Amino acid sequence: MGLFALSRRVIVAPLLVLPAISMAETQANPAERYLNAHEAYSNATCPIALDDIRHFVYFARDRAAIRDHTFLASDRFSGAQIMYAWRDLEPREGVYDFSVIHEDIAYLAGFGKQLFVQVQDATFSPENIPVPDYLMSAAYDGGVTEQYLETGEVEGWVARRWSPAVQARFAALLSALGDAFDGQIAGLNLQESAIGVSNETDPSFSPELYAAGLQQNMRALGTAFPNTTTMQYANFMPGEWLPWEDEGYLRGLYALGEEIGVGLGAPDLLMERRGHLNHALALMHEHDFSAPIGIAIQDGNYVGETNSLRLVNDRNNIVPKLHAFASDFLDVDYLFWRNQQPYFDEDVLTCFENG
Repeated sequence: MGLFALSRRVIVAPLLVLPAISMAETQANPAERYLNAHEAYSNATCPIALDDIRHFVYFARDRAAIRDHTFLASDRFSGAQIMYAWRDLEPREGVYDFSVIHEDIAYLAGFGKQLFVQVQDATFSPENIPVPDYLMSAAYDGGVTEQYLETGEVEGWVARRWSPAVQARFAALLSALGDAFDGQIAGLNLQESAIGVSNETDPSFSPELYAAGLQQNMRALGTAFPNTTTMQYANFMPGEWLPWEDEGYLRGLYALGEEIGVGLGAPDLLMERRGHLNHALALMHEHDFSAPIGIAIQDGNYVGETNSLRLVNDRNNIVPKLHAFASDFLDVDYLFWRNQQPYFDEDVLTCFENG
């Protein structure tokens, strides 16, 4: 993996064009066992028939975009998934401001829609710190640390999820959110597990402490929301690279989620990327979960890329293939469709019409 943990924001290399892999070759190389699985869904077409999956539109932090949005008129979408930063929800220690969440719940309810909350404690912008100012003190081990790209550039920030002091404050936030919204929202998820941190960039960090910290946060989440769907986005973990370097970190998150009823999800539905296919997508495919399972179609996924804002006018609509792969190969309960235009209106909505 190199010096830095591999996050989805770093996995930007172009998809390699590979020859077809025979069954014998695939079995000989476990890293390629699912490389061609997507081909079974190439004939999927629109419209997308009714199913048991709950579909949400993901708006990231652009909560204003839900106003008068086209999805509000569609019966196929249960609601909106919106990200709220920890620093905005707790402006001062122990003082919480959930007014924007109440506002969004009320607006969506007017259209028969629900809110799915995503709590932000990591960013992918050097200018955007996600944690409250009070947390960035010695009492909380500084509260936050830089995320780095493999080039050594600062990519953003992440709360010190491995610090017991930070975990305690995060648990307090989740408890307050649970008191306010348990049973009132469609669900709440924590951000992805992939981060650009290593022991070299932050001496307080270790993969073992990080894995334990995420498990602690998952337990706090499940306790805070006994009557609401909960989910940890678990895509990659520092210190391992599946299938060759398996330290049990990512598998441990999925096992714990199943044990305590906290769902598992991941950003980026990339059906042809070996890295994704060997991590979250493999775990979803290989196990029969009773805990909720979800996958997010993020920026760029509509054209098979990640973290891409590239506009492709002359394109094939792969939305039916994305849906079929998620439904059959991954057996998900939730799909979060990114509000990336024009793809959402032109590809997603058109595929769900008359389904």
